[in-house]
Amino acid sequence: MNAKGKKIPVLRSDEEAERFVDSADLSEYDLSEFKPMRFELAKKEASLDMRLPSSLMNAIRAKAEALGIPYSRYVRMVLEADVQRGR
Repeated sequence: MNAKGKKIPVLRSDEEAERFVDSADLSEYDLSEFKPMRFELAKKEASLDMRLPSSLMNAIRAKAEALGIPYSRYVRMVLEADVQRGR
């Protein structure tokens, strides 16, 4: 084992990931590149429809893609963060 630990294997499904986590000793693996995740648990009961300039929409999509999330989730996260700052 190297100083950083083993590399996490590529897991191609939720089932593979569950089996890996159930059976592996995670202290042997390099988790340094892991990032915190927010899970969407609250039911979404309302919707929002808005028109945006295409340049803004393209920027939103690019930012969301860089974060690895759908653009609608990114927009919701930005709105939630702004509302939290205002409280």
